Amino acid sequence: MKDVRLLDKGFSPGKSLGLFAKAHPEAGGIASFVGKVRPDEEVKVLELTHYEPLTLPDMNALADRALARWDLDGILVHHRVGMMRPGAPIVLVAAAARHRRDAFEATDFTMDHLKSAAWFWKRERRSDGWHWIEPREADHADLRRWT
Repeated sequence: MKDVRLLDKGFSPGKSLGLFAKAHPEAGGIASFVGKVRPDEEVKVLELTHYEPLTLPDMNALADRALARWDLDGILVHHRVGMMRPGAPIVLVAAAARHRRDAFEATDFTMDHLKSAAWFWKRERRSDGWHWIEPREADHADLRRWT
């Protein structure tokens, strides 16, 4: 089972994770990651935009790749778009599996792809204006681990 959503409003990672856990009572464990807008004195707001015809279909394809690669009971991928303030959740990825290693690796794999090879454009508004944010070399190195 997969639960993949593109959200244009705030969400509660705890509530989403609780519902996911309830849907997978047979799982031996659930690994999760919550990404938030970093609290930074300079950053006033973060904006994420995307290309509608590709974003959700490609997020679903990514979830399918994780399901095919690891022995999972389910995967959850919730990602925000729009304007967000520091501290707001951006992304929640969770994997339910009989064994922890599958859940950990599927979550890590999915986040590495969302961070570096996804269909989002990110910019921050600071006191001196808007600045585009690109993946760092370390993000690309993380992604290369999976090829």
